[in-house]
Amino acid sequence: MTGPVRDSQRMIREMAPRRRPGRWVFASLPEADPRAPALAGRALAVMREPEGLSVVISTEEARRPGLVAHGPVMAHLMLGVHSALDGTGLTAAVSETLAAAGIPCNIVAGCRHDHLFVPEARADEALALLRARAERGG
Repeated sequence: MTGPVRDSQRMIREMAPRRRPGRWVFASLPEADPRAPALAGRALAVMREPEGLSVVISTEEARRPGLVAHGPVMAHLMLGVHSALDGTGLTAAVSETLAAAGIPCNIVAGCRHDHLFVPEARADEALALLRARAERGG
């Protein structure tokens, strides 16, 4: 197994975006809500903010009473490159590419990969654009 990639040009060339299964929404609830720990345990991603928990959860999970969903149903795209947390340029390249096409994108970094959430209706277009960007390089 190779280590993380730091070189921006290489990260872009090797981003290898792919769609992960599921339909996702961003939702929130107060951290003091007694359901918060269980919801956080079932979420794909969790961020503690001053206003409460923000979570990325399945559309099925979002149907639970008391949750406030924000924005459209999203597709989850994962970049295959093991990008270094201190690497630069990949997020900018992704954002620039999708913004030029008017595709909203929310990026969550994991320890090894970047995870993109784009409106489900535009997921195929986003994948095609990112793959073309990888072919062009940085």
